Amino acid sequence: MKISVVTPHGELYNEDIDYVVVSSKMNGEFAILKDHIPIISSIDVGYVKMVRDEKELFTVVINGVVEHSNNIVNVIAQEAHVGLSKTSALDHLNTVREERLAENKRRNVDFAKAERELKKNIKDAKAGKM
Repeated sequence: MKISVVTPHGELYNEDIDYVVVSSKMNGEFAILKDHIPIISSIDVGYVKMVRDEKELFTVVINGVVEHSNNIVNVIAQEAHVGLSKTSALDHLNTVREERLAENKRRNVDFAKAERELKKNIKDAKAGKM
């Protein structure tokens, strides 16, 4: 089997696997083995455990979809991170999310400053007045 994990930021993982276990708060837990019937399932908050040669990797997923057909598993997620354990993957995902929030706050502050400066420059230039 093959698995591909994709987010809006690009492909996170693309490898051969023996099977996967999908866990979601909304849908519970299920496994997808080789030659499984086609299936589509959503993941609100959960993980996909990827097993190959008895080695496990975990992809923590927030708002995603898992699709399986012809021994190809596709995971499309709003946010996701791959790790050696659920905890390490979740910790890294939370760190990335916090960094993005901080960056968005910085951008909003910079935008507000630029907007104030533009309004001041328009007022000082007496633009629009005759």
